[in-house]
Amino acid sequence: MSEQKKVAVIMGSDSDFPVVSGAIKTLNAYGVPFEVHVMSAHRTPEAAAEFSAHARENGFGVIIAAAGKAAHLAGVLAAHTTIPVIGIPIKSSTLDGLDALLATVQMPKGIPVATVAIDGSDNAAILAVQMLALSDEILAEKLAADKIGMKNGVAQKDAALQEKVQALIES
Repeated sequence: MSEQKKVAVIMGSDSDFPVVSGAIKTLNAYGVPFEVHVMSAHRTPEAAAEFSAHARENGFGVIIAAAGKAAHLAGVLAAHTTIPVIGIPIKSSTLDGLDALLATVQMPKGIPVATVAIDGSDNAAILAVQMLALSDEILAEKLAADKIGMKNGVAQKDAALQEKVQALIES
């Protein structure tokens, strides 16, 4: 069995860390190795290009890119690699993150970026784990167990709600 691929979590600014921390916690919970870095599409484009150009040979299987405002980071990274890139649009002081969402999702043909919701770092990490699970049965089993856990959680909440409704009717 080959060594498990890593996930790169790249932020456009250290101010994105509070949002990105959800992805870090999720990757850690699944036991997926990761690295976290700050790189800017605009201030350090050479570093971003260099990192993504060598991501596959450096053991990465997925890159998660978080950026706000102009949010070109995911696209810059995707332009220089063939591994999947997941963009997290970050809500900033302008336009409630809509600007970042549009910049992340509107990619030209041939440079795809999978994009999650504004500030959706947990889902970005889960999507990265799902991508890695295509060739990792242990991760696939962990994901399946979590889906069952979510299903059971909803069933428990429904049962508790039914008890509240019945108590309301009887009062």
